[in-house]
Amino acid sequence: MSVRMSGISHRYASSGQGVHQVSMDIAPGELVAVIGASGCGKSTLLRLVAGLLPVHEGRIHIADKDMSQVPVWQRGVGMVFQSYALFPHLDLIDNVAYGLRMRGVDAVSRSKTALDLLDLVGLAEHATRRPAQLSGGQQQRVALARALAFKPSVLLLDEPLAALDAHIRVQLCDEIRDMQQRFGAATLLVTHDQQEALMVADRVAVMDGGRLLQLASPRTLYEKPHCVAVARFVGHANLWPATVCANGQVLTAWGRLTAPTHGHAVGSQVTLLVRPENIIPDPSPDQTNRLVGQVRRMRYLGPVCRYDFCLNAAANSVLLCEGAQAADHSIAIPPQAITLLSN
Repeated sequence: MSVRMSGISHRYASSGQGVHQVSMDIAPGELVAVIGASGCGKSTLLRLVAGLLPVHEGRIHIADKDMSQVPVWQRGVGMVFQSYALFPHLDLIDNVAYGLRMRGVDAVSRSKTALDLLDLVGLAEHATRRPAQLSGGQQQRVALARALAFKPSVLLLDEPLAALDAHIRVQLCDEIRDMQQRFGAATLLVTHDQQEALMVADRVAVMDGGRLLQLASPRTLYEKPHCVAVARFVGHANLWPATVCANGQVLTAWGRLTAPTHGHAVGSQVTLLVRPENIIPDPSPDQTNRLVGQVRRMRYLGPVCRYDFCLNAAANSVLLCEGAQAADHSIAIPPQAITLLSN
């Protein structure tokens, strides 16, 4: 079943903050991740879909049914929390089967479903253990199994991997994606980890100040951000003020650069975006957009090194670069690596 949010708003009485006029569709089987700085409204959005907060404006439809007056327990929504929220006094079978018991499913059927799901998440042999006897990653698997036990049409994931170690998060990202696709649930994932969002989602929504800035595929979001705020938040970015000085030319603090200026009139004030991995170290002398300077700081990251390159042409002008090795004395910015964003 699909989810449709049409201009939904919620304002907290204490601050006036919340979410404002957000519209978004999630198709059956699609996973949409929501990212943004703390306080941007991403968790509020998830709670509105769940029915934990009232919608002050707009409508939320699940499978074309208006959810305005439908309580949370009747929405067919499965939810996984950051804290797992497992019952410490129940074994894993009863934790997974809890939602089925609340729906009146008989003991035999709910135990079979719980065992099948525990087997699916690789924990069948621990079925009689209590949550405290499991690792954090195992507890999160149980929480996911519980959320899927009644075959929800919508799955809501609220920072589900935030408390886990990095290597466990990567593994569970893949497992969550596999299970979400297996059950075909329209899924909304809230996360503060942009890498996690880009890795697992069909589309990613970037929010700021309670408003939706852009909703797009991970590749589009990274390579073609709509605005400076999205470019700054998603991935590493070099962002510099520039002026369109001629067709195919921009003027920056360190001189003229060749850049694709289509859509921007001469004289326009723009922001130049260059991703650090697209900068070429030590190019040939005749390379377009060649800039001279020196490395100021290097960070070794294993397969790549990320470094600051201080330009001689302008004081305090530094570009963040990334590659297999650092530049010696010069870099180049290919024109096709430049995106101009309107101010």
